[in-house]
Amino acid sequence: MVRAMSASPRAAWTIPVADGPVSVIADRLIAVVVFVVAAVAAWKLSGVSPDERGHGTHEQFGMDPCGWPEVYGIPCPTCGCTTAAAQVVHGDLVGAFITQPFGATLASLGLIAGAHGLLCLLRGRSFVDALVRLPFWRLVAGMFALLWLAWGYKYLVWEG
Repeated sequence: MVRAMSASPRAAWTIPVADGPVSVIADRLIAVVVFVVAAVAAWKLSGVSPDERGHGTHEQFGMDPCGWPEVYGIPCPTCGCTTAAAQVVHGDLVGAFITQPFGATLASLGLIAGAHGLLCLLRGRSFVDALVRLPFWRLVAGMFALLWLAWGYKYLVWEG
């Protein structure tokens, strides 16, 4: 006996924008903002060279060096995030995760969100519907835990 496969009520990435949980204008605006932020961040990061020390790439944007190493003698919690993000944009995913796992994950998720926003805009699909289906607090807790674990890792491999 062959069972008929029942279709999912709706997959998060296939719902038309008009059926989304917010107005079409709000959905489009959020998708545009996410895409533009991801695109600008990727563009800016593509213009810098990841620092070979594994930290300090933010200085190429005119920012001051991090004061944590001078004051506390250890890396800050986000030490290496900009460097890892630049490595992700330059296509060095392994190097990015070795440099700073939290920064590499955050940059990767940002690029994925931007790409998803663009696809939703081009295909007339709801961007917000996919967002409300995510296990938000689990993701936040997981990223917070990853931040602390990555800071511990960065402390262990810190060379100043």
